[in-house]
Amino acid sequence: MSLVCSSVSGGFAASPDRVEKTEEEWKALLTPEQFAVARKKGTERAFTGIYWDHHEKGIYGCVCCGAELFSSADKFDSGSGWPSFTRTVEGAPVTENRDFSYGMIRTEVLCARCDAHLGHLFSDGPPPTGMRYCINSASLRFVPSTE
Repeated sequence: MSLVCSSVSGGFAASPDRVEKTEEEWKALLTPEQFAVARKKGTERAFTGIYWDHHEKGIYGCVCCGAELFSSADKFDSGSGWPSFTRTVEGAPVTENRDFSYGMIRTEVLCARCDAHLGHLFSDGPPPTGMRYCINSASLRFVPSTE
């Protein structure tokens, strides 16, 4: 099940619905940086995003649709300058796509609810998964844990 950010409580509320908007609607909802990264497959510079060195407990959701994607429990310091996670939360609406941009072959990570570009997936992460979800801060919205 995917989750959507509730504008009333600031938390996440259950909703499996697909989110589709026009480019103009996305531009009105997002900052220019969020739009460039999440909607146009850009990237922020390393060590500049608000979550690369973020250590609060909570959930990281999609900045576009609010789908719950990653937990702070799975976040680690990869030294890359971007938020890195060993896995998605269970049932996260995440999809992967082959990315051949910039002369590289990579695995792009996208939000399956709204097609937002999140970042890339690499197989050089720590145990227990060995995976590194290298995600742009501009593609995320953080909701702190209430526990």
